[in-house]
Amino acid sequence: MPINVLMCGTGEYTTGYTAAGASKSDKGAGVVALTMFDLREKGIVDRIAMVGVNGKKFPQIRDHMKNMIEKPYGLNITCDTFPSDDTVDPLAYVQAASTFGKGDVAIIFTPDDTHFDIAKCCAERGMHVLVTKPIVKTLEDHLELSRLSALHSSLIGVEVHKRYDPLYNDAKDRLQLLGPLQYMSAYMSQPKAQLSTFKAWAGKSSDISYYLNSHHVDFTEWVFHGRARPVRVTAHSSSGVAISLGVPTEDSITLTTTWENLPSKNVGTCVYTASWIAPPSDVHSQQRFFMQCAEGEVNIDQAHRGFTCSTDDKGFASCNPLFMKYTPKNGKFAGQETYGYKSFSIFIDSCASVNAGETTLADYDKGEFPSVNSTMQGTAILEAGRMSLDNDNVSFDIVYEGDSMRPVEIKKHEYK
Repeated sequence: MPINVLMCGTGEYTTGYTAAGASKSDKGAGVVALTMFDLREKGIVDRIAMVGVNGKKFPQIRDHMKNMIEKPYGLNITCDTFPSDDTVDPLAYVQAASTFGKGDVAIIFTPDDTHFDIAKCCAERGMHVLVTKPIVKTLEDHLELSRLSALHSSLIGVEVHKRYDPLYNDAKDRLQLLGPLQYMSAYMSQPKAQLSTFKAWAGKSSDISYYLNSHHVDFTEWVFHGRARPVRVTAHSSSGVAISLGVPTEDSITLTTTWENLPSKNVGTCVYTASWIAPPSDVHSQQRFFMQCAEGEVNIDQAHRGFTCSTDDKGFASCNPLFMKYTPKNGKFAGQETYGYKSFSIFIDSCASVNAGETTLADYDKGEFPSVNSTMQGTAILEAGRMSLDNDNVSFDIVYEGDSMRPVEIKKHEYK
């Protein structure tokens, strides 16, 4: 049976539209709406709706989608929208969700501090829910979503598309053969122009660590599922550029995280750095990591894959069609095999499987799928990092019961 989908959020990742008009990033056509319209054409998705806060933007958003999605790919962009075109309503998601029911899907791409309330609202209706990273900002909220998932038979997942990147996926498989974790250094950045795109929430409802460090934090949790767990986080930051641009937030945030290998209790160290003050370059996001294990190491520069293009319109760029193939083929969208697309299509297929009784929620908690129950360590790391920054860079411990992999508490480290 085709699935009905509610897209929560109307911004860059959903539609490619920003407050300044069409996004100047590599996502001018968006990702979520484009994927859902294509899945509808294939008969996998049925009804599509979109909800935001400011309904007055919808005429411009529809024009944008017509130019960026309908015209180049021939896709039908019809969808219900909430609130009405003359209304501003921060709680419009409640009305929108009320028109959906059990087994339908909500996809949430909104500011980080709104994720929990929207996910809770949809899960309580028995909807399956996919939330962009970070799924929530606190371990407490993450644990509550886990409870709601079980209570309402709602499959809740995190949209962490790096898990479907063929390079990262292969790196994960190789690293699982190389023994215990020793050391990781990860870096991800975006250009300072993003501070303007995200000015409404940057430094107010979230920070660059939640937004970008979440990628490599999740990668580590994925690689070492069942084999290692984070136990301590100390965070540091740099500042000055964002503040000078009128955005009250850190420029870069570094999380130094101690991981405990099990069952040996030997430790490894992971250093995650995220920044949004990079200058314009050949890529929108620098993305790279080095990981050393007891029996080998892996090094990836995700941004540069030997594929470059230079045009009069956009200048020189390093291309990554593995994320999303925006170039049409014979007038049709041809990005179905990209990892940006698969992170949604696989979730939709999983929801259909649950609805049909072919799989259970527990089948998605084994580590490969980013479910609400297999991604808690990532939330704990990100929250502990924020707590460290807010408490003069002191360390915070992530607490477990025995050798469990499920964190239960975050508390200030007691120095002896």
